[in-house]
Amino acid sequence: MKKIIQIYKKDHTYIVSHIRGIMSSLPKELLENSKSIFKKYKYIELMYSVDGNFKQNSPSVYKNKSISEAMNSDKSQYFSNIDLKDNDVFISSPYVHHTSGNPSISVVQRMGDIYYVIDINMILLFEELKLIEYNSIHEKTIKFVYIFGASILGFISLSLIGYGAYVLAALMFSLAESDFLHDVFKSIVAVTIGLAMFDLSRQIIEQEVLFKTFHKEKNREFKILGKFLVSIIIALSIETLMVVFKIVLDDYTNMLSAFYLLIGTTIMFVGLAYFQKTVTANKVEEE
Repeated sequence: MKKIIQIYKKDHTYIVSHIRGIMSSLPKELLENSKSIFKKYKYIELMYSVDGNFKQNSPSVYKNKSISEAMNSDKSQYFSNIDLKDNDVFISSPYVHHTSGNPSISVVQRMGDIYYVIDINMILLFEELKLIEYNSIHEKTIKFVYIFGASILGFISLSLIGYGAYVLAALMFSLAESDFLHDVFKSIVAVTIGLAMFDLSRQIIEQEVLFKTFHKEKNREFKILGKFLVSIIIALSIETLMVVFKIVLDDYTNMLSAFYLLIGTTIMFVGLAYFQKTVTANKVEEE
């Protein structure tokens, strides 16, 4: 909703001009021509009329249904600050629609003693005006691939977390005879990598599917990569600690290998720190 309002404020003149143009082109008998209007303007969600006493005198007409429950209901609270002359148009501020839950605006046009109210879905309107990314076949295909790939990652992450829980449960209930320390670290590593992959899957769904059409955040890919690297480095650090403990307890001759592994993990830490510093510096310069 916040991003929708930002777009509305930024392109307010263009949006209002478009809506007024649409209202001037609509037939006078709006409700009688509702089917053709809904077919032509897909962003219109609802239409109804209000009489001179501010009481609804028509059913609430939707694209696929008509509801009469609101007839004769008092709408005066919505018209308290509206003073329209004949053929004047009033456009409300954005709000969340009570039936669809979508960001919406209401448009009121006076024709004689009758007020016609039209509720508009702002997301569909902005897509029509190309203010947000248009859902073409190409875009839908890309979204499907992202959803499919992210779902596989999510399934793998749940499998890793489940495996970590199984290893720990087997160890706690003595269902398997093995090295306690080794199995504990194995469980930790599996759960950590699982969480990292789940976070990556969630980021892909949010950034490339759910909220991609609303805005394009700068450095978005870097943020996703940074979070994933942090989780991987944590898992690698735990693995390094496990190797060091095993070598200390079993065989000191392999300590040099553990040292190299520790050096490699440290280099990854330094690289991640430099990466984060560079991304932050670029963000500050752009602002």
